[in-house]
Amino acid sequence: MKKLAALVLGLAIFGCQESEQPAGEFTGNEVTYALQAGSVYAISGVVVIKERIDGSAHVVINLTGTEGTAQLPVHLHLGNISEADADVAALLNPINAANGKSETIVKQLADETPVTYAELVDINACIKIHLGESGPERDIILAAGNIGKAALDAASGRASIGVCKSN
Repeated sequence: MKKLAALVLGLAIFGCQESEQPAGEFTGNEVTYALQAGSVYAISGVVVIKERIDGSAHVVINLTGTEGTAQLPVHLHLGNISEADADVAALLNPINAANGKSETIVKQLADETPVTYAELVDINACIKIHLGESGPERDIILAAGNIGKAALDAASGRASIGVCKSN
């Protein structure tokens, strides 16, 4: 009888955990990429790209090592992290330095070209988190990582992260 009660309790807890996720929001397709430290700051993390049922991409970035109240700019750049002056393909929502998190639903690129999850995870691109939006802080990359086809490149290490274009 105790085993049956424990089984019922376990199913009830599991059922509650499942219901916390919005039903039908995601297809179950997702990919995770590492974000490495890009400067003297000990900041790294991961980016998870999930497919939504409408075909768009939900991009979630989680960093460790951030603190304070800053909003850290996040750019999706064409090419891999070692390419300097790479074009910005999309602006993602900034990282909240207090919790190291950013979430963005991506349906189009900066030039308003529609993009799907499947296209985003196949693109030759990288994600770079900057210390600031402009000035010298814009050239400081806190963390970066390749996504899509660029993730297959051998580029790694802080020395291989290219500085971004200044506009």
